[in-house]
Amino acid sequence: MAEKAQKLESYIWEGKDRKGNKSKGELTGSNLSLVKAQLRKQGIIPDKVKKKPKPLFGGSKKITPFDIAMLTRQLATMMKAGVPLVQSFDIVTDGLENKGLQDLVMAIRNDIASGTSFAGALRKHPKHFDDLYCNLVDSGEKAGALEKMLDRIATYLEKTELLKKKVKKAMTYPIAVVVVAIVVTAILLVKVVPQFESLFQGFGAELPVFTQMVVRLSEWMQSWWFVVLLGIVGTIFLFKEANRRSQKFSDFIDKYVLKLPVVGEILDKSAVAKFGRVLSTTFAAGVPLVDALDSVAGATGNAVYRDAIQRIKTDVSSGTQLQASMRQQDIFPVMAVQLTAIGEESGNLDEMLEKVAEHYEAVVDDMVDNLTALMEPMIMSVLGVLVGGLIIAMYLPIFQMGQVVG
Repeated sequence: MAEKAQKLESYIWEGKDRKGNKSKGELTGSNLSLVKAQLRKQGIIPDKVKKKPKPLFGGSKKITPFDIAMLTRQLATMMKAGVPLVQSFDIVTDGLENKGLQDLVMAIRNDIASGTSFAGALRKHPKHFDDLYCNLVDSGEKAGALEKMLDRIATYLEKTELLKKKVKKAMTYPIAVVVVAIVVTAILLVKVVPQFESLFQGFGAELPVFTQMVVRLSEWMQSWWFVVLLGIVGTIFLFKEANRRSQKFSDFIDKYVLKLPVVGEILDKSAVAKFGRVLSTTFAAGVPLVDALDSVAGATGNAVYRDAIQRIKTDVSSGTQLQASMRQQDIFPVMAVQLTAIGEESGNLDEMLEKVAEHYEAVVDDMVDNLTALMEPMIMSVLGVLVGGLIIAMYLPIFQMGQVVG
């Protein structure tokens, strides 16, 4: 057990096989002697074995929520196949390329091997495993159904990450339009318009008003482009800091972002999908409804829904039905309320909430696809108007001079 508890390292080797042919490769092991022994078992006579050098820049890759979802799915699959938990961690570690994730998995594995519960080992890493994850694992351990719980958690994480990806895609497109439009306009004003300006100086006639406006804007951009750049960077930085540090500002943004056309509706439906997915997962795990609502409030990703769910929790704890309290909040779609009501009446609340999640995940998916299809011609239109407007402004004096000569 002591050998397995050591961290695994990557080793580069060179040697000869049984036929005397030279070969080389890479192998993972806990120390140099074990790697050499492993090579001999494979019929390789090692000439040179050394630790794989770490990259000069970057080091370990960042551990993403998607990595945690994949890890959970692998553990769930192996435990369903009857592989013990500690051995499952050993098998998973061998297949990992991300050094940071490998170290995290080995740390959890070593804690479990030394007698700590799975949930207890996870709670030592709150950056990667939140309270919801740990509480669900704890429920699975106590109920003796850890493999089923891991499967449910993996499904929840996969669906949630997929939904986040879709929402991010929806938010990225409008921002991309604005960024591309600003960059193209700035390049034209700073690099192209000055070429025409030197040409106009020899005309001796008064330039059209539209052309004068563009020329003045170009001169201003050439003199103050760094102020504009600093202003944009500063605004983005201040917005992020205010959103991170001020709860009031963050709540204000969450409230008004839901009122945005198209994007606001996507965020609204995604919050409902998260509500259904998290509440279904926690309730099916045997977590009492009132306690489950606590986890849901923080998982929806929007302050409007967070506050509404906290009010629902208060109502439910005083005896009100879930669907009745949802209807009173006046933010949940009618279908979500109706499916919840059916679930409460039939005793299949977790199944109905899962249907709510699946329905609104599909709605978000369709809306993102439609937005993508809409934004592509919009990008072309915006760029066409900007570039076309600047070109017209530059050629107006030439057209006017042609008319005078004619």
